[in-house]
Amino acid sequence: MTGALLTVLALTTATGCGGGAPASTSSAEAATTTANRVEPLVGTPSPELPATVTSADGGKVTVERAERIVPLSGSLSEIVFTLGLGDRVAARDITATFTQASKLPVVTRGHDVSAESVLSLKPDLVLAETTTGPAEAMDQIRAAGVPVLVVDPADGLDDVGTRIQAVADALGVPKAGEELTSRSERRITAASRRVPHTGEKPRVAFLYLRGSASVYLIGGKGSGATSLIEAAGGIDAGAESGLTKDFTAITSEALVKAAPDAILVMAKGLESVGGIDGLVRIPGVAQTPAGMDRRVVSVEDGVLLNYGPRTDQVLKSIVRQLYAKDGGA
Repeated sequence: MTGALLTVLALTTATGCGGGAPASTSSAEAATTTANRVEPLVGTPSPELPATVTSADGGKVTVERAERIVPLSGSLSEIVFTLGLGDRVAARDITATFTQASKLPVVTRGHDVSAESVLSLKPDLVLAETTTGPAEAMDQIRAAGVPVLVVDPADGLDDVGTRIQAVADALGVPKAGEELTSRSERRITAASRRVPHTGEKPRVAFLYLRGSASVYLIGGKGSGATSLIEAAGGIDAGAESGLTKDFTAITSEALVKAAPDAILVMAKGLESVGGIDGLVRIPGVAQTPAGMDRRVVSVEDGVLLNYGPRTDQVLKSIVRQLYAKDGGA
C-alpha cells in the first residue's frame, strides 16, 4: 500500500480495512472482486542464509534465520506467501485479508504496531515499511536483537518487482524473487492489454471514504492510484485537475473541476457510506458525470494499492468495471 494512503489510514484508525463486497443497490452495481487467495509459486524455495541486505532506512540487515517471519503490512505478507514461504509467517497486519493469512494473529492495526505482541512471537525477522510505526515500537523490536528489514512503500506499478525482490533477497530466495517478479510483470502487461479502445479516455477520480469517521477525500498527485488508473486506460481526474496534494478533502468545487466519468473506491469505504446510494449523496458527487451515471469501480481495501503479486487481478477488475457500460473488456 502506498505511503500516502498508509498515513491517511493511520489518521483515521483504519477500521474495517478488510476485503468484502460493498453495499449496493443492485447486482449490476456490485463490485467485481479479486480472488481472495494468493497464488504461490510452484515448489517451495529453500532459503540460503545468512543473507545481508540493505534496508530502505539505510542500514545493513543480516538475516540468519527465517523460520518465524512477521510482516507488518498486508502487502509484505502477500509477497512472502506468494514466494512460497507462507508457512513461516507467524503473524499479520490487519490489512492481510487473503485467505491463507486469515487465521494468523493480528499484531498491527492500521499502522499501530505493538512491540510486545511482535516480540512475544519470537520472530527471526520482521518486515516493515518506511511508514510503519510508531518509531518507538520499531526501536524496541530492534533493541531486542530482531532483524528488521524496511521496504519502501509502493507508489505505482514500477514498484512491484522492486518490493518483491527486496523481500526475496532478505529471505535468501533471490531466484524465487526473480521468478515472481517476472510472473507478476507478465500478468500486469497482459491485463493492460485488455483495455478496450473506446476513443476518449475516461476520467477517473480516486476517493478515499470512511463514513464512520466522516472522512471523505479525493486523491491527487501522489495518492498512489494514478499508475493503476492510467494502466486501465484512464486519466487520474484528481491529479489532472491540479490537486497537488496526495489527498484533499472533498468539496463540490473540487469534484466539479475534476469532472470524473467514473469513481474508484475501496470496497469497505463504499460500504461505510451506504453503497452507491450513499456515495451520490456526498455533496458534489451527484453533479459529476460519474455520479449521474452511477459509474463506480470498487476493489477490496486490502489489495487495491498493494502493488504486489495480485496487482494484475486488481487491474483486470478495474478494467472490467470501468468499461462495463461499453460492453466490458
